[in-house]
Amino acid sequence: MEQFMANVRAYAAQFGISPSTVIQKAGVGGGGTWAKWESGDGSPTLRTVDRLKAYMKANPPAADQAEDAA
Repeated sequence: MEQFMANVRAYAAQFGISPSTVIQKAGVGGGGTWAKWESGDGSPTLRTVDRLKAYMKANPPAADQAEDAA
């Protein structure tokens, strides 16, 4: 789970947005979803993880965004 969370954080950083925004754009939760996952008050289902991973794969950062984040 921690690796998944780290991947979402890294993806969000490449766009200069928060992980909660990634979740909203992927359509897998609202603004408080990430906060619940971070605090341990909730966790994503496997279906949600799969949908979020698919969203991130289908929407990679442009090469110049990835270089800017590095």
